[in-house]
Amino acid sequence: MPKCIACGEDVTVYDMGATKKLINRGAEEYLCIPCLAKKFKVEESLIYQKIEEWREQGCMLFP
Repeated sequence: MPKCIACGEDVTVYDMGATKKLINRGAEEYLCIPCLAKKFKVEESLIYQKIEEWREQGCMLFP
């Protein structure tokens, strides 16, 4: 299981998908959602909300 490059926590498929969607589609290192939220200075809930929107649009990064 990959680790978050900022805090070392295990990352989920949602963390990996969000990193690829928000930072770089070809990313091979990932940030967890809490660290992504800190990086972009937003609430974690906003990232989860965007993940749901992307899933509903058919984005294949989010199963």
